Amino acid sequence: MSENCTHDCSSCGENCPSRNGGAPDFSAPANAHSHVKKVIGVVSGKGGVGKSLVTSLMSVLLRRRGHSVAILDADVTGPSIPKAFGVKGQLLASEEGILPAASTTGIKMVSLNLLLDNETDPVIWRGPVIAGTVKQFWTDVMWEDVDFMFVDMPPGTGDVPLTVFQSLPLDGILIVTSPQELVGMIVEKAANMARMMNVPVLGIVENMSYFVCDQCGKEHRIFGDSHVEQIAERYGVSNVARLPIHPAIAAACDGGGIEMLEAPWLEGMASALEQL
Repeated sequence: MSENCTHDCSSCGENCPSRNGGAPDFSAPANAHSHVKKVIGVVSGKGGVGKSLVTSLMSVLLRRRGHSVAILDADVTGPSIPKAFGVKGQLLASEEGILPAASTTGIKMVSLNLLLDNETDPVIWRGPVIAGTVKQFWTDVMWEDVDFMFVDMPPGTGDVPLTVFQSLPLDGILIVTSPQELVGMIVEKAANMARMMNVPVLGIVENMSYFVCDQCGKEHRIFGDSHVEQIAERYGVSNVARLPIHPAIAAACDGGGIEMLEAPWLEGMASALEQL
């Protein structure tokens, strides 16, 4: 069976273990110098809802709690993790593998932007090449000892998410959404993909959920009423968080200062991950 299998045997002529009742194994071995305890995917059904933001904030919170943390930036064509942390320069390598970069507080990370000559160069690759690169970030990088690794995935349910679901030992995923009803429908596609791949949904984070007026202190739901509780209930997810629209969040990401930002909105989610 190919790595791009859709699990729909009715439209496929391959004589593979899946058709014959066996369980195909696409799992990729970690680098010999990697000892990663928990791998958490951060996904969404569409782009622009804040996966990289949630990945960054969760990493910062768990690092503050004393855990060793790493980020595998699987959003190859739109990598933004290094910028949020103010990490620049190219990755180094030895005969044993690639050395991850590290943030000011010691969060390890690998991103394609740290392999390019110019961080603004476009990545014009086809899906299988991108998926193969993401797998190499797992197999070729010497992550060493890591308590929590967050995988910042591209949007949707295409090649890269499928590769991550099949190749990496995911302990679960966090789904990122926003209040619009259409986005909620798309989020359910991501949740259904996780269910098909037997990966648990550990939590749902609604970004841009509300804005608190600095004059009256009232919450304004600019993008409409929240639907996160209904989605969470439908899929039996108990951990839910809501992120506000706040100028400090944008400033921290744009200025590479995400590690200086306080994020009390995700403390409960961080506690839930510690209980895995």
